[in-house]
Amino acid sequence: MVRRWFDDSILAQGRLPLLCFLLGFIVGFLLIRLSVRMIRKQVRWWPGNLRAGNVHIHHMVFGVVLVLASGLGLVATYRSGVGTISGLAAAFGLGAALVLDEFALIYYLRDVYWEEQGRTSVDAVFVAVAVTGLLLLGFHPLWLLDINDIRHDGSAAARSFVVLFALVNLVLAAIVIAKGKIWTGLFGMFFLPLLFVGALRLSRPGAPWARWRYGDRRRLMYRAIVRERRYRRPVIRAKIFVQDLVAGKPDVAHVRTAAEAELARTVVPAPPAPHRSVRPPADGARVSARHSQPPRS
Repeated sequence: MVRRWFDDSILAQGRLPLLCFLLGFIVGFLLIRLSVRMIRKQVRWWPGNLRAGNVHIHHMVFGVVLVLASGLGLVATYRSGVGTISGLAAAFGLGAALVLDEFALIYYLRDVYWEEQGRTSVDAVFVAVAVTGLLLLGFHPLWLLDINDIRHDGSAAARSFVVLFALVNLVLAAIVIAKGKIWTGLFGMFFLPLLFVGALRLSRPGAPWARWRYGDRRRLMYRAIVRERRYRRPVIRAKIFVQDLVAGKPDVAHVRTAAEAELARTVVPAPPAPHRSVRPPADGARVSARHSQPPRS
């Protein structure tokens, strides 16, 4: 059955390079995560960090080199056989994994690999894997246009509609992702109604959209915080319960207290954008105090 799926869905559809990219990406991510954990545990026989004098060379640097080299190879040999293209695609995936594994460093412009902000890198990797998997399964952002075969219509009106549809899809996805709803933006690109829902809903309080739009609209920020804590509370409680179950005997009271403490620590308003005016200290202090108090269960 696997062989038949490979022949019919991968080889026959010309998706072998995409599969090689995905395999290279996954293998690269797993290997680099293994490497950094071995380095952190200071395993003697494992090679340590690479340095040039006093400069720590991050593995993202090697990823950029791999991406540039394999990308150039793909452009230069795009008429070559599928074997060459697939090999270059695997190298491209490996380099992309090394880059995205340190996406948080690029985003925050500081080394937060083992800090809470470092989870941004893991989110970026999961998004890349999910998008590639959907493409490999035959889904694409314009699949709705295949219903009436509009995408393959050569008329000017049809082409204009396809371009407009793609632009709307892209803009809405950018808005949803800026609101901190990564997975809604991801799956919404393949199912447009999700993007409309995500774009109309409140932003997550720590997202860039909240920083840009809610900095001087404290009521919206407060609503975003209350909503975020309400939806994240069951997930965090379940996570802490599992952690307690593994470590020892779980306690319901501890689960609730720890969950509220984590919500108060992690679900906080985004800092105002630099161009936003600052409110008087007394008013700001009162609002910050309201934000820091989690709603009652």
